[in-house]
Amino acid sequence: MITKEEIVEILKGVTHPETGQNIVEGGILQDVEIGMEGVVITLNFRRKRDPFAKSVATRAKMAVDAACDLEVQIISKEGEDAPKPRQHEGVARVKNIIAVASGKGGVGKSTVTANIAVELHKLGYCVGVLDADIYGPSQPKLFGVEDYAPWAEKYEGLDYIIPAESNGIKINSIGFYINPGDALIWRGPMATNALKQLINQTLWGELDFLLIDMPPGTGDVQIAVAENLHLTGALIVSTPQQVAVADVVRGMKMFRTQGVEVPVLGVVENMAFFTPAELPNNRYYIFGRGGARIMAENEDVDFLGEIPLIQSIAENSDNGTPVALGSAEEEKYYAEVCRKIVEKVIKEC
Repeated sequence: MITKEEIVEILKGVTHPETGQNIVEGGILQDVEIGMEGVVITLNFRRKRDPFAKSVATRAKMAVDAACDLEVQIISKEGEDAPKPRQHEGVARVKNIIAVASGKGGVGKSTVTANIAVELHKLGYCVGVLDADIYGPSQPKLFGVEDYAPWAEKYEGLDYIIPAESNGIKINSIGFYINPGDALIWRGPMATNALKQLINQTLWGELDFLLIDMPPGTGDVQIAVAENLHLTGALIVSTPQQVAVADVVRGMKMFRTQGVEVPVLGVVENMAFFTPAELPNNRYYIFGRGGARIMAENEDVDFLGEIPLIQSIAENSDNGTPVALGSAEEEKYYAEVCRKIVEKVIKEC
């Protein structure tokens, strides 16, 4: 005999075309009754004359029919008095949300994100990091929490994901939910739905800053972040290379597009130069010189600083201990960028 819980799980596969939510999370499913004569499912649409009510009810019946031998009856109600579902509070208690973005991959965006998070925490702020880089999550590795197994906890009657924590920083990542060796083959809607769940159903609590480690480029995931979060601003990371800078300009225009309109806090030039330890006064501009700075000036945004190419930054990242955690010489570069970000955020607010 099929159970009520199993029917509810089946109905999670039925979505309302207008809202994109399944009928369980969207509050349309009001009741499921199982008796000797069959299954009675009550749907309560939130508005009168919902144009999709009939098709949704038909798909719900077909889905349950296929899973059980009982007679399935759908009772469909429409009206403004339908109960409004309780919403997960997600980022409701987060003061500032900053997207850390790049035009292309391989520029060190995730490493910059992790170290800026550490610097903000060292200044006394409560900080979280959401790894939104769906196809290349790096934050679990960077913070040394790869073995974290996410779990859920009830808060005010709703289930929330408890984020990992490392050195006082809260972290959630799609990397916690997939095997490291598996290829993540998701189309745009699947990726954005997973991201929305991480945003809305993580128990972030009260945070001063939530940093969003964005995937490179300007696709569905980036647009979903901009549309579903009230972003304080965007931080752009680039190398000095012209090919990277050209992609950054396109990414910057996405944030400035009408309907998105997210303030660009500034540009960070990563891997700006290389200084050998044995020649501390020498600088070698391996990827070109000043490309990101020039681009920032041309686009009328602030240039927040240079971060050199230093071996210890890579070594610390591989060991799960962002270099900003130590008192090393390298930490000062991130500290300067962090100081300017805080000044910009305070000014924007």
